[in-house]
Amino acid sequence: MQSNKLRMAIRATAAVAVFGMAGQAGAVSFDAGGWDTSVYGYARLNASYDIDENVSTSTRSMDYSAINVGSAEDNEPTGYFGADAVQSRIGIKTTSPEGVVFNVEGDFRGGNLRLRHAYGSYNGVLAGQTWSNYTSFVGSTSTLDFDSLPGLAGYQSRVAQLRYTTGPLSIAAEQPQNSLAGGTAKDSMPALTARLEDKAGGLSYSAAVLAQQVGYDTGTADDSAFGYAAFVAGKIALSDMITLQGTLSYTDGASNYLYRSGAESAYVDGNGDVKTISGYGGSIGAGFNLGSGRSINIGYGMVEVDLDDAVADSVGAITGADTESVSAVMANYQWTPVKNVMMGVEYKYGMREVQNGDDGDASSLAFAAQYNF
Repeated sequence: MQSNKLRMAIRATAAVAVFGMAGQAGAVSFDAGGWDTSVYGYARLNASYDIDENVSTSTRSMDYSAINVGSAEDNEPTGYFGADAVQSRIGIKTTSPEGVVFNVEGDFRGGNLRLRHAYGSYNGVLAGQTWSNYTSFVGSTSTLDFDSLPGLAGYQSRVAQLRYTTGPLSIAAEQPQNSLAGGTAKDSMPALTARLEDKAGGLSYSAAVLAQQVGYDTGTADDSAFGYAAFVAGKIALSDMITLQGTLSYTDGASNYLYRSGAESAYVDGNGDVKTISGYGGSIGAGFNLGSGRSINIGYGMVEVDLDDAVADSVGAITGADTESVSAVMANYQWTPVKNVMMGVEYKYGMREVQNGDDGDASSLAFAAQYNF
């Protein structure tokens, strides 16, 4: 019985962790000619009050690159309010009588309809755009901030890909996410990913690896290097009320997959050679189910990249003013007064440090109200 309770608790917490991302809990389902179809989505208000700096962007997520550092934060005006509903989304998912799944989903981030998912899948083969295979939500702590904490597992976004899944193992060839300081990145091959995700009793876990090529070609000069990345993530239910979760990541030549680092994957040095940038990150958090649709979540996340060699070698493409580390702590209270309605408040404190040692911090309050259908 206790084992069943633990499994139910971890499933419930995982569902809460992606509450703001999945949005299918209240889907409107119907059958049309043997096609099992659901229309789903939500309307959501996000509001923020930035206490000491203007650091919130669309969906009122914290923008770490906007945190002033050094003397720049000394005379920063205080108190900024903002609100929007662009996180709202709509999607349709249908399964044919033969078992072929189709899914198309969009939201309004950026002010216009934005494609999030567009894929088909059959017998374990998926083709189209959806969450990168180099992503996991197993170790994520539930946040109201749409972009969540730094250091989560993998890319945490959607890419075009061809994927095959068998049991807990998924492998994929994906559109690479390259960036190159001092040159224009050239994609010469897909990013190759493999992920293992499973559960055992009260423990859910995930691990993944990624390999990609980053380089440039001007017609008269060219060079490239291989980058790689890896993460592990886990969640454990300590009781029916409490879960702990966390992630660890390492990248070298794949900083775009180091979540919320904002760093380049590589740079071109003074000799025209491509040199990779390494980094690491992680997150840890806890969820407390208070019953009656109420929960408290606390979390910490961070990422750091090594820019010392890049500043010395990149001929000014990367400087001492570039971000070397970001981190954040947060706490929120979420309440589901009735089915398909969630409201919550959240406090977040973010920090940024640049390569020359200057640092700064900012704090923000957020409110969210979400209505699923």
